Parts: sequence; structure tokens; C-alpha cells
Amino acid sequence: MSDMNVQPAAGEAPGLSQWQRVANTFSAPSKTFADIKRGNRSWWMPFIIFVVLGYVFFAVVAYKIGIQQVAENQIHLNPTQEEKMAQAPPEQREMGVKIATYITKGIFIANPVLVLAGVALLSLGLWGTINFVFGGKATYGSIFAVWMYASLPSVIKTLLGTVVIFFIAPESFNIKNFAPTNLAALLFPNPAEANKVLYALANSLDGVTIWTLVLLGIGTAMVAGVKRNSGYIAVFGWWVIFVLFGVGIAAITG
Repeated sequence: MSDMNVQPAAGEAPGLSQWQRVANTFSAPSKTFADIKRGNRSWWMPFIIFVVLGYVFFAVVAYKIGIQQVAENQIHLNPTQEEKMAQAPPEQREMGVKIATYITKGIFIANPVLVLAGVALLSLGLWGTINFVFGGKATYGSIFAVWMYASLPSVIKTLLGTVVIFFIAPESFNIKNFAPTNLAALLFPNPAEANKVLYALANSLDGVTIWTLVLLGIGTAMVAGVKRNSGYIAVFGWWVIFVLFGVGIAAITG
């Protein structure tokens, strides 16, 4: 996974270090993606950043909110589940909360594995789309690396969410929308009372997510050797599909 074995060709600019790629993702993303296209596909630096900040966030949530409170808040935000819990016998209700707490804790602990699995699966879909639909020539490894670096803006959301925790009541914490970077956080201060379809749609309109998608479109187009518009269409096309799927689920369950 090291960049040290990649030697620049004669007259070609030397490869960037991973720290330079991380910095350039925010200031000059084309430099980062051009470096990946040259064959410097190491992705472990952003991955380490995600893992470290993820566990810092987990520690703050556990300390300030409590994992059981996180689970109870999610039950409260689901009226159907909350009604079932209210009607259940005390022992069954207690067991249900314990199970939800264990699941929540398990998701936090397994965060590194979930990140890798998610990026691997999503990269596969994008790799197939840009190559077979738009005639690109990207390798799977280059798309995977692009996705890792393009996701770096998410650290801003994690840091913001970590700070916000210190200024809210534990009962109002929503693990599925922990930072005010989307319309749902601004328009619906009480998600339990919001229309589920409108909330899902507003939740998808997230500034950090849009930033990531733009970077992903640029990077995908560059490593695939296609027009930038093709990268945007491929990336935002998949995003629209996922948004519609989420809104559909909200309509069915809401």
C-alpha cells in the first residue's frame, strides 16, 4: 500500500505523499486525482483518519450521551417500534432495549470493517458504470482510491458532530443525523414529528455529501479518462437512485 515503489517516468512530476494528497483533496483535488491516475493508489491514510475520528466520535457519544440512550432515542424516532415497545411486557421491553444497545455498540466497534466494505461495494458499482456505460478505462483500484480521498470532507461532519454533542440534551441526539449539515437538521428540529418522506428527502440534501459527490465525479472522470460531465452523471445518477430508494422506504414505513 506504499507509494515508495512507484517511480515517476522521465519528465513526469514526482508522486505526491499521502499527506499531500489529503491536503490537496481540500485545496486542489485535481492534483490528488491526477496522482492516483499515475498509479499512486495508496488509500490507507484517509482510512486511518476515518477510523481514528470515528472512534473519537464513539468515545464522546459513549461519554456524553450513553450508548443505551442512543438506542432509546432511535426507538423513540420510530413511532411504530416505540408503540410495540410500549405495549410489550417490562421484561420484553428491557430485552429489546438491550438488543438495540448491543447492535448500536457493535456498529460503532465494527466501523473500520463497515467503511472498507461500503467503499469496496460502492466502488464496484461506480467502476462498472464509468467503464461500461461511459467508455472509461479506470481500474477498480483507482476508483477505490478516489472514493477514499473524495470522502475526506466527511471528517468535517464528524468533527462538527463531536462538538455539537457537548451542547445538546442526550434525549435529542439522533445518531442518524448527528451534525447540522443538511436541510433535515435545519427544517425539522424534532424528527419524530416530521413527515418521514420529507425528512428523508431533506436529510439527503447534505452539504458535505454534495461536496463529496462533486469530488468523486471529478476523480472518477480523471482516472477513467472521460469527460468530467460523464463522471458527474455517473456519480449523481447513483446518488439519485439511493435517495429515491431511501424516500421510498420512508414512505412505506412512515
